[in-house]
Formats: sequence, C-alpha cells, structure tokens
Amino acid sequence: MLDKLGTKGILGVLLLLAGIAVIAIQNLIIAAGIGLVVLGFVLTAWGLVSGLMASFGMGGMMGGGFE
Repeated sequence: MLDKLGTKGILGVLLLLAGIAVIAIQNLIIAAGIGLVVLGFVLTAWGLVSGLMASFGMGGMMGGGFE
C-alpha cells in the first residue's frame, strides 16, 4: 500500500497523524472526534471512487472493498 501512496501521500498521512496527536495532548475526546471525521471522509471518497470506477467497468480495481 505504501508504494501506491508515494512520497507526498506518506508525508500527508504522517502530518495528519501528527496533527491529531498534537490535539490529543490537549483533549483526547476532540482528537477522537477529528479522527472519526477523517475516517468518514476517507470512506466516503473510497465509495465515490469505487462507484465511479464501477460505472466505467473497472469496479474490481479498488481492491478489498466492503461490498
């Protein structure tokens, strides 16, 4: 999975986790909420992209779907 993200993607994930960690130092509940929001965005984007790819006949390319 990491080879598909590339350098910018890995840096982005690390910055995202570091940001949530900084917030968690102050308030754990808020950090958990932000983590859930980010997870929701990721799952929504995954659903949109897999639906778009399925409409082009490439539905199996996302891999490991929840459907």
